[in-house]
Amino acid sequence: MYRMERNRFFDKTDRELEEYFTLHKKAAGAAGIRIHQMHMPYPIYIPNGNKELNDYLWQVVAPKSMRLCAFFQCPYVVIHGFKLARHLGSEEAEWEKTQAFIHSIGPLAKELGITICIENLYNSVGGHIVEGPCCNARKAARRIDRINERYGAEILGFCFDTGHANLVGLDFEDFITILGRRLKVLHIHDNDGTGDLHQIPFTFTKTRENKPSTDWEGFVRGLRAIGFDRVLSFETAPVLTAFPKEMKEDVLKLIGRVGNHFANELRKM
Repeated sequence: MYRMERNRFFDKTDRELEEYFTLHKKAAGAAGIRIHQMHMPYPIYIPNGNKELNDYLWQVVAPKSMRLCAFFQCPYVVIHGFKLARHLGSEEAEWEKTQAFIHSIGPLAKELGITICIENLYNSVGGHIVEGPCCNARKAARRIDRINERYGAEILGFCFDTGHANLVGLDFEDFITILGRRLKVLHIHDNDGTGDLHQIPFTFTKTRENKPSTDWEGFVRGLRAIGFDRVLSFETAPVLTAFPKEMKEDVLKLIGRVGNHFANELRKM
């Protein structure tokens, strides 16, 4: 994409795309899995891309992805806001571009009953990790409310990513509490505070006394404060390739146990 080479996958018709994913949908149903969220393809905008490529991403890839989301009866689709603050000169100008994209699919989201979720991101500048889009909870809350008021529906919500939050030092409890009911989706994973590693929670520590690198206590307190009763979704796929193949089931069970731990903590409200 960044070489201006278009991926032709979405040249398929809606019917062909549904046929492509039908086995996935049937397998999920057979396993008793409800698909709670999906991720919009990334990138959906190339800062220095030509108009033809970016029009294709906005006018073809995005709406077809939304219709696939509806095909899976999936209520939430996560998008990455555009990392354009330095390119455009301000965070406000960056948001205007992201907001324009949201409005391009907003009517379809309302029609299909899907909530688009913006996500807190990080950026890398000169080898340093810095805050990216959607790292200000108060701004995010105001923007979500303003857009939802315009559409008269919850077409916009928030996805809180624990790994990204840890990288830029967000206050988990404060951030989640400010978002409140606007928080619809979670991406739960861990890292060492310097790289976006997508590992299992509690696997990194700051000291030899084993204080976690990530503020999991604040995470639970925040979710408990807002009465969060939605899906605890993990973004820990890389872990499955880090362990020997014969341990895959054990690793998945461990991730599941961590999820049960968080669920039990939230029940203590």
